[in-house]
Amino acid sequence: MSSEPPEPPTGPPYDWASDPDSGLEPEPDEITAQAAGDETDVPHPVNWRSLTAEDAEYEWLSLNEWVDWLRHEFGLPASVIPPYWHRHPELLWELSALHLHWLGAYDPAQHASAPIGWMSDFHAAQVRLREWVALSGTRLDRDRPTRQTTWPGEDAQPAEAERPIINRDEEFVAFVIGDVNRRAEAEARFLHRGEPDPEDRP
Repeated sequence: MSSEPPEPPTGPPYDWASDPDSGLEPEPDEITAQAAGDETDVPHPVNWRSLTAEDAEYEWLSLNEWVDWLRHEFGLPASVIPPYWHRHPELLWELSALHLHWLGAYDPAQHASAPIGWMSDFHAAQVRLREWVALSGTRLDRDRPTRQTTWPGEDAQPAEAERPIINRDEEFVAFVIGDVNRRAEAEARFLHRGEPDPEDRP
């Protein structure tokens, strides 16, 4: 009398390490991966038009630090990243997008091939940055606001003269303080609109 062989087990293999009653400890690599996954913040888009005053201050300082690292790390000239990039929205949006892309590409949970994708996009972004800088009129030692094209029916904007760049870091701090204050005032006006008029209060 021959006996039939037992049926092979079905379903996923049993994970002894995840069973608290098995007496087995997880591998150190698994512990590290779990900790990294718990602590990693997913990069999110930054909409500079809608940032609160508090968020804007954080994003300005974070982006400025990264841009400073980027220009030194890759030896970028002022024709790619000029000192007053923060005063030109076209440069701000481009560099902000590149920064977010970098955060995503080098996130610990990202695929290992993501950095080479960022490098390829970084190369393309440099071409666009050169074009933005050439159009904006900002240089290493002087700056003027990006000139705007006046459409029919609009009031022509007066052309502003160039001004020398004396101390970039001091100017950046003053610029951020001004931007944060403007956002805070706009938030205060928005909140005040929801309050009853003092004359209507009992």
